[in-house]
Amino acid sequence: MAQPRYTRIDNTRRPASSYCSTVTIVVFVALCLVGIWMMTSSSLGPDQSVDVVPLDNKDGIKNQMTPPEDAAGETPKEEKKGDGDESSSKEEKTKEESTSSGETKSETEGLKDNPEEENPDSNEKQTKPETEDNESGEDGENQKKFEADGIEKKSSDDETGNEGAETKPEKENSKTNVEQESQPKNETSGGAQLELVNETIAQNGSFSTQATESKKEKEAQKSSGDQIDFKWKVCNTTAGPDYIPCLDNVQAIRSLKSTKHYEHLTGEYLTFPGGGTQFKHGALHYIDFIQESVSDIAWGKRSRVVLDVGCGVASFGGFLFDRDVITMSLAPKDEHEAQVQFALERGIPAISAVMGTTRLPFPGRVFDIVHCARCRVPWHIEGGKLLLELNRVLRPGGFFVWSATPVYQKKTEDVGIWKAMSELTKKMCWELISINKDKINGIGVATYKKPTSNECYTSRSEQNPPICAESDDPNASWKVPLQACMHTAPEDKTQRGSQWPEQWPARLDKPPYWLSSSQTGVYGKAAPEDFSADYEHWKRVVTKSYLKGLGINWGTVRNVMDMKAVYGGFAAALREMKVWVMNVVPIDSPDTLAIIYERGLFGIYHDWCESFSTYPRSYDLLHADHLFSKLKQRCNLTAVVAEVDRVLRPEGKLIVRDDAETIQEVEAIVKAMKWEVRMTYSKEKEGLLSVQKSIWRPEEVETLTYAIAT
Repeated sequence: MAQPRYTRIDNTRRPASSYCSTVTIVVFVALCLVGIWMMTSSSLGPDQSVDVVPLDNKDGIKNQMTPPEDAAGETPKEEKKGDGDESSSKEEKTKEESTSSGETKSETEGLKDNPEEENPDSNEKQTKPETEDNESGEDGENQKKFEADGIEKKSSDDETGNEGAETKPEKENSKTNVEQESQPKNETSGGAQLELVNETIAQNGSFSTQATESKKEKEAQKSSGDQIDFKWKVCNTTAGPDYIPCLDNVQAIRSLKSTKHYEHLTGEYLTFPGGGTQFKHGALHYIDFIQESVSDIAWGKRSRVVLDVGCGVASFGGFLFDRDVITMSLAPKDEHEAQVQFALERGIPAISAVMGTTRLPFPGRVFDIVHCARCRVPWHIEGGKLLLELNRVLRPGGFFVWSATPVYQKKTEDVGIWKAMSELTKKMCWELISINKDKINGIGVATYKKPTSNECYTSRSEQNPPICAESDDPNASWKVPLQACMHTAPEDKTQRGSQWPEQWPARLDKPPYWLSSSQTGVYGKAAPEDFSADYEHWKRVVTKSYLKGLGINWGTVRNVMDMKAVYGGFAAALREMKVWVMNVVPIDSPDTLAIIYERGLFGIYHDWCESFSTYPRSYDLLHADHLFSKLKQRCNLTAVVAEVDRVLRPEGKLIVRDDAETIQEVEAIVKAMKWEVRMTYSKEKEGLLSVQKSIWRPEEVETLTYAIAT
């Protein structure tokens, strides 16, 4: 029987063709494996290096990278990193290639970037915010591991609102320097922070100009790379921790009849000076009584911005918040020394100021109403200089509300003052439109209206007070001496003050009628377009960055100062928040303060090389947008930051946007004061810094002999 034939697999005498094909297959498989390994390594390498390697910033700011966010806006867990998934790596590589093909918008178009259009899947990297609270449990373990790898885990938004989002910068807020060096910007990426940088560069002309200015400054000061040994001392003054530079004049204090500190203390309670005599039945009743007397006042609609002279502890301004009215309250530092300090502690806007020999630091024709209740200001003396100063800052058609004792008391002194005031206001063409007595509070209120035309001025039989010279600018107010003269009302309908602003809140977001397209705005565009672009821009920045990405619990913020306000866009963007903003326009910046008032906000002129007129520890948050780089050209930057320290409350926040070199300098100074750095950010030689003031004070003391009363 024939046997079947079998082919043995271990036959040593295989045909040559079979042997060659086997070798070919083995080599091919090996090459495939090597190729796959190389592709995997090359696709994972850049991501890993970007994630863990600190930024090599040419400007000297050290930033650390956070893990990329996934499409849902969440940070991937640690086990997702480096999982070797080839398809994921190819997708990331494809995204990088598609991003690099995008074109960068020009600086003049930077305000048009729309964060809403950003790609939610873009693999952006961010700088590290320094967290306030340590995480616990599994998240705490992951946090430690991330920090060990040179990465800080970002927390996602939780149900607690702002507090839960304190340590998470928005995904669309920034692109890192590493990404910037490896690929061009995508016009839809970069986020609100980068967009603001572009806007600010436009404001200053161009970034190259900023660099030139910084170069000049470095020639006069030490290089920013040098290590400066900051030494701090506590100021020893008679005023103690409440010392106000420039205002604590020892010679003037000695001449006061009384130098009692906090004289309004009764047991465990505070008795606010003035509040008990003027508003016996509450400030709201008094505010309603004023409107009942003059319906055209229309609190919160026609009347939005008020100046309260001799404000006491600012109860009037405080309760006007309930009527959607903001009040600039001022009072001197006299025997009622703590009254402005009390006002600021209550969260009410107030400044320490006097009406004396120079103009108030406000533009002309900006306040809707000027109010004075028991302010004891001698308006009628010296040719009426003080009342004429109120006339300068009051809008044509605005009201002067006066409820001092001469209005309703019949004492000899009061009768004499009322007679003098009546004669003066008639010569000033102010119309007495109402004088009523509040029977409940037992006080009287006289309301005057400023004319809207020059007809009365020209028809006076006696030109006294005289009309100011044409060369006298009513907006010039920084240390300008008072003069007993009146400025005429604007007759051209395109001039500011010729028309009443739109009712609140419509006036907030509309360019003022007197801004012309033929005017060039601060940022280089036509003025109305500049205004609108600035507002839209700040709304995006505040919403997408400030409220979520800077580690700030906004529930603790009430008193805010914008140290370089421009159009007031930052304050306008915070309108829905329960905060008020003091808009400061530096005296060497474009004079835009009148625009801020026109939109229903308020502010003040100031020279930041001097001390600000407020008590120490007055503000919860300070915001400085490209201010310090300009100041250090003529001021001592350390002294300016020391003034910021004086004004800011312990645990208060400071947000600084500036060129990277200046950010580094400011960061070094605040670190020397033991402040906590919450976040640093740098891109294209521009930077952002968010810090929190500590309660640290130096141990060494320095006595200021000029501030010691003997």
